[in-house]
Amino acid sequence: MIEATGLTKHYGGTVAVDDLSFAVQPGRVTGFLGPNGAGKSTTMRMVLGLDHPTRGRVTVDGRDYRSLHRPLHVVGALLDAKWVHPNRSARAHLQWLARSNEIPAKRVDEVLDLVGLTPVAKRRAGSFSLGMSQRLGIAGALLGDPKVLMFDEPVNGLDPEGILWIRQFMHRLADEGRTVFVSSHLLSEMAQTAQDLIVIGRGRLIAQTSTAQFIKDATEDAVRVRSPQADRLRELLAGRARVAEAAAEDGAFVVHGVDSSFIGELAASHGITLHELSPQLGSLEEAFMQLTKESVEYHAAD
Repeated sequence: MIEATGLTKHYGGTVAVDDLSFAVQPGRVTGFLGPNGAGKSTTMRMVLGLDHPTRGRVTVDGRDYRSLHRPLHVVGALLDAKWVHPNRSARAHLQWLARSNEIPAKRVDEVLDLVGLTPVAKRRAGSFSLGMSQRLGIAGALLGDPKVLMFDEPVNGLDPEGILWIRQFMHRLADEGRTVFVSSHLLSEMAQTAQDLIVIGRGRLIAQTSTAQFIKDATEDAVRVRSPQADRLRELLAGRARVAEAAAEDGAFVVHGVDSSFIGELAASHGITLHELSPQLGSLEEAFMQLTKESVEYHAAD
C-alpha cells in the first residue's frame, strides 16, 4: 500500500504538489492521471525518497522509503527507462542492482526471462530501443520481488504486442495481491488497465475512485436508436428524454436521459420496430477532459 497525507512540495515560489492525500490499495491496478505539470512525477519521486516533501508524508507499506534497508525488496519502480549506464549490458545492469540490495544472482536471469530480454541480455543497454529499455526498467522493478510496484509511462515505445503484454502483466501482478501504481497519458490504455484512478490537477487531488465510477460521474450515457418509425418514436420520447437530431446517414438518432431498456419497452408497447438500440457509454478521455479542464496549464487556440 502507498499512502500520502498532506503531501506538499514547493520549488521556490512554485507549488508542484499541494496538500495531496491518497491511498493506493493492494490487489488493484491504480492509474495516476493528470495534465502535464499536474505534479505526477514529483509525487512519484517523493514516494521513492528522491525528492523530500516540504510538508506532509508518504509511506510504502507504512514506512518511509528512506528508512528501508533493502528497498528493492519492498518497492520496485520504473520512472526513467533510459536511467541505465549505456555501456553496461542488460545482465550487468541487473546484476549491479541485485548486489546493491542483496538479491540472489539467479533472480537476474529470472526477470530477464519474464520481460523477454534473455536473447539480448549481453547487449549494451545504450543500443536498446525505447521499448527494450522499458522492458529492462520493468525487469529492474521486479528484481526484488516487491509487494509494491510503480511505473511511469511504462508503455512508451512498446509495439501493440508489448502494450498488451504489459497490460496483462500488471493485472497478473495485482491478482497476486501486489500494489500496482501506474502513471500514463494514454487514456485509452488506462481505461483497459486501471481498475482505480487517482486524478490530480495543479498538484491537488481531483478524484480518487474506481475507473468505472469516474467515467460515470463525469459523462452522460446515451443510446443510439435506429427505426423505420423514427418520427413516431421521437414524438413518444419528447418530454421524457433529450433527443438529438439525426446526424447519421442511416437515420439513427441519439437519446440522452433514459436507458436502452426504457426505449425498448416504450417502442414495444406502441408496436414500433427497432433496427438498432445501442448504449453509448462515456469514455475515460471524455471524463478526464471534463474534470481536468480547469487544471490544464496551456490551452491551444480553437
